[in-house]
Amino acid sequence: MSTTEQAFTKGVAIVTGGSGVIGSAIARKLAAMGSNVALTYHSNATAAQALADEIKKAGRDATASKVDVVDAGAMQAFVDEAALRFGAIHSVVYASGPRIMLKFVNQVDPAEWAQAVDADVKGCFNLVAATLPKLRAQKSGSYLAVLTAAVDRSPPRDILSAAPKAAIQMLVRSVALEEGRNGLRANCIAPGFIPDGIGISMIGSDAKEFSERMVKAIPMKRAGTADEMAEAACFLLSSKAGYITGSTLHVAGGLQLA
Repeated sequence: MSTTEQAFTKGVAIVTGGSGVIGSAIARKLAAMGSNVALTYHSNATAAQALADEIKKAGRDATASKVDVVDAGAMQAFVDEAALRFGAIHSVVYASGPRIMLKFVNQVDPAEWAQAVDADVKGCFNLVAATLPKLRAQKSGSYLAVLTAAVDRSPPRDILSAAPKAAIQMLVRSVALEEGRNGLRANCIAPGFIPDGIGISMIGSDAKEFSERMVKAIPMKRAGTADEMAEAACFLLSSKAGYITGSTLHVAGGLQLA
């Protein structure tokens, strides 16, 4: 880890969904930039612990905690423990999201809709509610939410992902608007198509055909990588983006334009 990479040297970055493809890439990049990391996972304890061990071997501290983001009490306990162990919280990353299937609106039943909205929107709000008093008290800190390029593109069969992420985008923008005076920033990244991410599990049996269609639709004519998402996320979290707040950075090869 070179000294030129180090941007975060005090406190901790909280990363929910840290065992996922994008969440883990963000956690690794934050560690490379000098940060300690407290990450959460939903079910993949092996991947989460392996990542925490990897970060420790690289010279930073890390914890991996099983947290149901929909459970406000569990989220608060996790945040309180991280703050007690590491001191200041300099970054808060929401990289969680439920596994859903691509469906047309007329195929979605009310229970499925409620579950998708609950798991994502409530999860992000619980993270904000648990961390905001601490960041306000220290008068510094940055939020970053991982959305989807679909918040601007509105592709078919993506309502269960796009609608909750659009609500999260508005939540983040509201934090930016209301808390800038308290030294806080809040931004989003909107990833495009990443074939090794959670998105591919939503597609079903026509994954290969779907992937080919997606790449053709992308102006840059290739899929993205988790590392590219992490670079954008950590830029927005860093002091290099110190005058950027309330923004959504599309990291999608231009997919949002197609």
